[in-house]
Amino acid sequence: MTALAAFLSAQVSVIRVTLTRVRGSSPRNVGTDMFVAPHTLYGTIGGGQLEHMAIERARAMLSDGALNAVMDVPLGPEIGQCCGGRVELSLVRMRQGDRRAALKRAAAEQSLLPSVYVMGAGHVGQALADQLQHLPVTCVLVDTRTEELAQCRADVDIRFSVIPEVEIARAPAGSAFVVLTHDHGLDFLLASAALDRGDAAYVGMIGSATKRVKFRNWLRDHCEGQSIRNLICPIGASGSRDKRPSVIAAFVVAEVMAELTSETAATAPIGEIEAPGGGAQTDRTGRTA
Repeated sequence: MTALAAFLSAQVSVIRVTLTRVRGSSPRNVGTDMFVAPHTLYGTIGGGQLEHMAIERARAMLSDGALNAVMDVPLGPEIGQCCGGRVELSLVRMRQGDRRAALKRAAAEQSLLPSVYVMGAGHVGQALADQLQHLPVTCVLVDTRTEELAQCRADVDIRFSVIPEVEIARAPAGSAFVVLTHDHGLDFLLASAALDRGDAAYVGMIGSATKRVKFRNWLRDHCEGQSIRNLICPIGASGSRDKRPSVIAAFVVAEVMAELTSETAATAPIGEIEAPGGGAQTDRTGRTA
């Protein structure tokens, strides 16, 4: 059972709060939902005074029996927010059909989430899975070692594979691949397989600038014509020298998510959106800028 399904099944009365219109800047995009019950809630429309007002209005509806309402809220000093935009909210008491529709939408949205393949379940791979499980992605943790996979406690797709490059070949278009196995030779093979797809949103391999050069030479000897131009290595480049797995994972997750969300509405130009219904400086890929 999904978290939303568990929430809805446990609540007799729920108000669905939906962001239906945005003018200017707002903390969330059109279509964002929050589900409000008398003593708990699921989701967020961005927090702050806007969310507080919406929750109060929803719980008043639960108390007085109202079926629906609309809120038109300026996000300015009047309510103690500084976004500067204006939003409209729809508040609807959910019937059984509404609940089924909400779960169907959630399942559809889940199926469209981008996939992040973590190729290697060592300490850093497990730390990546721990963090990615909380983000809007489908995380797949792959390893050739069952004992390493058994140590992962994250709620992700765990796959044992004796030929992990097959998982890369079968991945959906636009997937991200983070390669960090226990073997440099296997790293090279998997990074090459991910680059060869030509449709990956992100291909990263753990290691140093020296490993990047070694991989380039390996490609020259084994994969004539393949380029490392789209390879990120080292991964999570941040200037930090901290080697703790959780810290490395945090920088890598930020790097991956930046690629996966670079073309979404979250980075689109602000405007009205109607709801439908030391040395040379180098860039992230290691190229000299």
